[in-house]
Amino acid sequence: MTKEFPDGTLAVDDFSLTLPSHRTTVLVGSSGSGKTTLLRMINRMVDPTSGTIEIDGVSVASLEPVKLRRSIGYVMQNSGLLPHRTVVDNVATVPLLRGVPRRKARADALDLLDTVGLDRSIADRYPSQLSGGQQQRVGVARGLAVDPNILLMDEPFGAVDPIVRAEPAAGAHPAAARTRQDRRLRDPRHRRGLLARRPDRHPA
Repeated sequence: MTKEFPDGTLAVDDFSLTLPSHRTTVLVGSSGSGKTTLLRMINRMVDPTSGTIEIDGVSVASLEPVKLRRSIGYVMQNSGLLPHRTVVDNVATVPLLRGVPRRKARADALDLLDTVGLDRSIADRYPSQLSGGQQQRVGVARGLAVDPNILLMDEPFGAVDPIVRAEPAAGAHPAAARTRQDRRLRDPRHRRGLLARRPDRHPA
């Protein structure tokens, strides 16, 4: 597939890859090489100029974008937390949009805080009251909240200082391991040296 933006920027050029189920795949490349654009084409935040993306044999172009995005976990580079919502409400956002009762959504959100190694005492805090590492972990919890078959992680710990990056990374890997085993993860990173755990594959 190829993605060319209206200003002529060629973000992705003739890229082809089959990503297997039950595997963690890491995309490694320099800044501006198209890693984020690739992820955003999977959940249709960006549509390719040419080519197709299929999930289990179904073209994502045939799926309603909002419904597709709510079925895929997405952890953003900067955590992407809503500043006016508490931690627990941030994690429960998508389940609530999908019709999960508020009490259950919040209870599940608290369980996910446990999963990513965060104390429940921060549940009623706002993002501005958290450290960078805590914000990143909340972002991972939110990505897992819909129990997705696919979890996209766009440099989820990129904003954290390298010295402390291992801490939130250590919380994310058990989070994925302790949820459903058929989940597929996509995680782009700039440098091979920052791969805290060995992925199943990392096409450069």
